[in-house]
Amino acid sequence: MTSTFATINQAYNATFTPNRLSVGLVLPIEKYTTSPIPDMTHHLERAQLAERLGFAALWLRDVPFNVPSFGDAGQMFDPFVYLGFLAARTQTIALATGSIILPLRHPAHVAKAAATTDVLSDGRLLMGVASGDRPQEYPAMNMSFDDRGERFRDSFEYIRQMTDDYPRFENQMGSPDGHMDMLPKPTGSKVPMLITGGSQQHPKWVAQNGDGWITYPRSAAVQGRLINSYRTAISTAGQGDKPVSQSLYFDLNTDPDAPPSPIHLGFRSGVKYLNNYLSDLQEMGVNHVAMNLRFNQTDMMDTLQILADETLSVFNQRT
Repeated sequence: MTSTFATINQAYNATFTPNRLSVGLVLPIEKYTTSPIPDMTHHLERAQLAERLGFAALWLRDVPFNVPSFGDAGQMFDPFVYLGFLAARTQTIALATGSIILPLRHPAHVAKAAATTDVLSDGRLLMGVASGDRPQEYPAMNMSFDDRGERFRDSFEYIRQMTDDYPRFENQMGSPDGHMDMLPKPTGSKVPMLITGGSQQHPKWVAQNGDGWITYPRSAAVQGRLINSYRTAISTAGQGDKPVSQSLYFDLNTDPDAPPSPIHLGFRSGVKYLNNYLSDLQEMGVNHVAMNLRFNQTDMMDTLQILADETLSVFNQRT
């Protein structure tokens, strides 16, 4: 397996480095523990601060409906409209989605919006994609939930084909005839698409077709085994190495030596334990961690500064 990742666009190659881990943030960067709906008052200034402090990426979610049982409305804004807004108000930070729900959108619209975002941001788009996990949204769009895996594959293929000049192909999402083209084209070889979880696909398909893998926190033993399986499947297919990204809910204890206590899909701890945890992830092959501070109890500006001083100084450095 090669010791480098493919060259795709600015965001992909700045965020992901083999054998190294970078740190990003999930938007909005605010505490909202008692309601699924964030306030969003300081969303832009904190996104810009994250860029100045050296965080590698800002992550947006695709949440078309506020489903109460799900418990989180995300940043509420449409992800592609928000990506355009952030592209105009930031300069260097990667703009990422975790993740666009392909079965709920026509892939022509996704391909057009993604390439537009990539061009307007000078190559700063990372597009995480997924099959969706909220069944309530599908009947609201007159779509079935059970066959979303098949639609995910066809949508993924459709978006890939749009990188070609005057594409000609046919699947259940449409049949471009080779006599028309989609513009603009991405800044690099393609829009980087990272597959979230399994997305109703066989693990070998995920490894072979995506430009990387987005997964969730697990025990070290399980996570390490899954990452090894992912990269083994890539190698078996004769492909070069690809990055792995993981989400993490985090609540900073201002005592740097504070031990961890569990929270939803993450933990509360001092910065020393956090750094040791990230070091372990880096050792097992995780290349990026998207931190979600929704449950953070410490003042948010103080939290960002501490993370910048104590964590980014270690993990967002490039060799």
